[in-house]
Amino acid sequence: MPRGSDAVTVSLELARARFQWTLEVVAKEGIHLSYSWRRLFSEPIDVDWVMALVNSPEKAERMEAFISRFGRMQDTIADKLLPRWLQALAERPGSQIEVLNRAEKLGLLDSTENWLEVRALRNRLVHEYMRDPVVFAYDLNLGRQFSHTLVKTYQRMRQDAVERMGFSSENLPAELSSLNHDDLPKTR
Repeated sequence: MPRGSDAVTVSLELARARFQWTLEVVAKEGIHLSYSWRRLFSEPIDVDWVMALVNSPEKAERMEAFISRFGRMQDTIADKLLPRWLQALAERPGSQIEVLNRAEKLGLLDSTENWLEVRALRNRLVHEYMRDPVVFAYDLNLGRQFSHTLVKTYQRMRQDAVERMGFSSENLPAELSSLNHDDLPKTR
């Protein structure tokens, strides 16, 4: 059994490996989210679109895929990737709000408050599914915007792994392509 500094080295190596593995998971989730984002928002989402879902199972499937992938990527980043990133930096992660505050302070998040809004949206999309078509259409379009936050957070974490943690870019998953609003119709 390793002792003293050897145990710390092994522990840090394990933390770095877990972070890298989780970053790979988030990269895959980001690829799938981008695909669903492009498919769902290939047309404007409004109240009429939401009300018509009952007669359009294909659109409902696209919407469900987007909501699932948005929620999964948000969960993985907040619940696994950010805490593992701190552990790989030899820091002790605390509560989720403490982890988010630390990530903001170190430049990975623009704002803890913004991230909490992303989390609240994830909860509404998953748990308050189409209760009010007006609110649901609004929330889907908010998800369209907040998807950029998820992708940008992944990009920053990947860059931080190279710059602060010394990972080789070649040993990390690729950067995600940005979500491009210009290719899609405007919302009503």
